[in-house]
Formats: sequence, structure tokens, C-alpha cells
Amino acid sequence: MASNDYYCSLTQAYNFQKDQQQAVGHLTTCTIGTSTLAADTTLTLPTTFATAAVVGVISDLSWNGGYADPIHIQCNVSNANQVTVSVLTNTDLSNTLVQMNFNIYQFDPVNKVYYLACTTNSTALNCFVNKSGGNLSLSVQTENDHTVESPLNYRMYLGAMPQPTAQTINFAANNTAKYVKSFGVSVS
Repeated sequence: MASNDYYCSLTQAYNFQKDQQQAVGHLTTCTIGTSTLAADTTLTLPTTFATAAVVGVISDLSWNGGYADPIHIQCNVSNANQVTVSVLTNTDLSNTLVQMNFNIYQFDPVNKVYYLACTTNSTALNCFVNKSGGNLSLSVQTENDHTVESPLNYRMYLGAMPQPTAQTINFAANNTAKYVKSFGVSVS
């Protein structure tokens, strides 16, 4: 299967400018265990120029494309979400359930519009925190990221593997060429 890798601009996401054409990513919702991260960062939606509150600003999203392959997300989160994730990573994280939604926007240079290149379409993906080499794939920096100075933001990493249920992720190669890939496998 083909992998899907998206490298997004933190600067464009936090300070959206219509004359720039860089990819932008939003982690719109995220619950880890019983802790729901706050949608407390207001950003501009590249497709409509309206504002929306998001949990985090995605800088990297990668997925190898296999049904059981984990999704790896690096994003920047607010101070409040940094505290929540820091507490999760430094205490007993026995509940590793993850529910999340995300949108990756890219620019179509032919049609001259932003489009949703990778999205959950508001249907949360049901996952577990991925385990790699005995360690859970969840971390957050203790020092703020200086890529964008304001608002105060912190780099977070989440590896999320699918729960044993069939789910989908929506993709597009441009504004009109869209397709869907399966994520997770149903187990009876």
C-alpha cells in the first residue's frame, strides 16, 4: 500500500495568509483515555476563511497505508493541553483508548483553492495509543516551541493504532480527485 505523508506549516496554520500556499493541518478533536483535550486554539480554515477552534496544529502526519498500521501525528498544542498530556504520560496510563479527528489542507495550484487532502470527515477514528518497543507512543515537550512564539504552544507526538473495527480515512489528490482508504480491521 502507498504511504501517506503530510508535512504542514505551523506558521501558515497559526497566522494564515491567503497569498501563501503551504499545507495546513488541524487536530480537531482528541480524547486519550478519559481525558479530552480542549479545542482551545482558534485558527482560520483554509477552505472557507472562517475560524474554528482546534485541539492542535499538525506539523507532520504519516500513515503507511496498511489496515493495521498506526498513524503518527506531530502537532503543537496549547499550554492547557500540554499540562493534560504531561500528566497522562507521567502517571499510570492504563486506558490507552484514543478518539480523534483531523484535517489536512493542501493547495490545488490548478484550481487555485485549498482542499481537504486527508480527513476523518468529522467521524472520529477509534484507536489505541501505539506501543513501540515497550513504550507508549505519546509525548509532549516541556519547553514551548519557538517556531511560532504566540500563542504559547508545545510539540506533542501521538502514535495511534486502529481499534479492531473497520474505519475509513478520506483523501484527495486535488480539489476533485477524491478517494477513501480503510483503517482498521473488524474482528468478530
